[in-house]
Amino acid sequence: MALIVQKYGGTSVGSVERIHNVAERVKRYREQGDDVVVVVSAMSGETNRLIALANEISDDPNPREMDVLVSTGEQVTIALLCMALEKIGCKARSYTGAQVHILTDSAHSKARIMDIDHARVWADIKSGRVVVVAGFLGVDEHGDITTLGRGGSDTTAVAMAAALKADECQIFTDVDGVYTTDPRVEPKARKLDRITFEEMLEMASLGSKVLQIRSVEFAGKYNVPLRVLSSFGDSGEGTLITLEEEGVEAAKISGIAFNRDEAKLTIRGVPDQPGVAYKILGPVGEANVEVDMIVQNIAKDGTTDFTFTVNRTDYQKALNILNKEAAELGAREVVGDDRIVKISLVGVGMRSHAGIASQMFAALSKEGINILMISTSEIKISVVVDEKYLELGVRALHQAFELADDAGDAQA
Repeated sequence: MALIVQKYGGTSVGSVERIHNVAERVKRYREQGDDVVVVVSAMSGETNRLIALANEISDDPNPREMDVLVSTGEQVTIALLCMALEKIGCKARSYTGAQVHILTDSAHSKARIMDIDHARVWADIKSGRVVVVAGFLGVDEHGDITTLGRGGSDTTAVAMAAALKADECQIFTDVDGVYTTDPRVEPKARKLDRITFEEMLEMASLGSKVLQIRSVEFAGKYNVPLRVLSSFGDSGEGTLITLEEEGVEAAKISGIAFNRDEAKLTIRGVPDQPGVAYKILGPVGEANVEVDMIVQNIAKDGTTDFTFTVNRTDYQKALNILNKEAAELGAREVVGDDRIVKISLVGVGMRSHAGIASQMFAALSKEGINILMISTSEIKISVVVDEKYLELGVRALHQAFELADDAGDAQA
């Protein structure tokens, strides 16, 4: 008998019919002898509806009251799911974040979990109940409702699994696992049976939307086995995310991630002197703009060209800052490009295989794709290319590293 924490997202509980389907699935696990804790999101579209209501009232709603408002979405779901479970003869009890006592800091709309008091939840598990917990919600030391921000329900599920020392945390989504790349871009993408936390963290940070970074970080830190499954139909075993690196000798690359929301800025002809990088990037960081890739080129005339990438939503803000800095630094010009994308190879197998980068560059060159920037880490190689080459580049790399369904067994 295992203790399993299951998380169902907004799409999975998006209607009464789907809530009934979740209840039936949970009951099957109980009938197998497993103890189950369920974490749910608000029904799909509900949080957006609540936010829209707030925006009709105020252009700048109070963050504390926003958390009070949006928390109602999850409360609806936990109550309905418990009703559905009771209807089919499965004892259940719902808990908000405050009732569990998921203690967070007071950063409304992006709170972080500090502690979980699971005594009440354990008592219900031992009495044979399914415990249904509202994802995304917590409570601070003042007793105020808090929310955990984007991906908060995933984080709640992993945190509950860690606190309860669960055997597995299962994340049910609208996909049946983690794929070698986005199947909408490469139809031959293959579902992975297993991936390491390191690889999943890289893929999440590089644009993969299957899991949120915070939940993967949490699971890796507390060694909680994560499994991604589909809530629609029988998805088989899904994808297991684990610390173990079985089979990495055979698999050079686990997946290809990409991010469309990239922009590139270059400040040219900056005097090459100590502290110039800080003078350029300091004001950018102070404006809360995240910098990703950085390249610096030194010219013969004692000047430097400094290029970096930011999220496309921050492009104009960063450009305005650079134009101001250019005048102060005596730079020659500032240029930008918000029509670029980042494509990344990810795989712990890179540690034991040479020549991955050259194979990547050769595959892109063969398709006539010009590389604008390159960055590497121990298990990742990223390139920036023109956005028109995104799909071609992903498909070319997928083929070059034999990640497709029909060739995947050699890589698995």
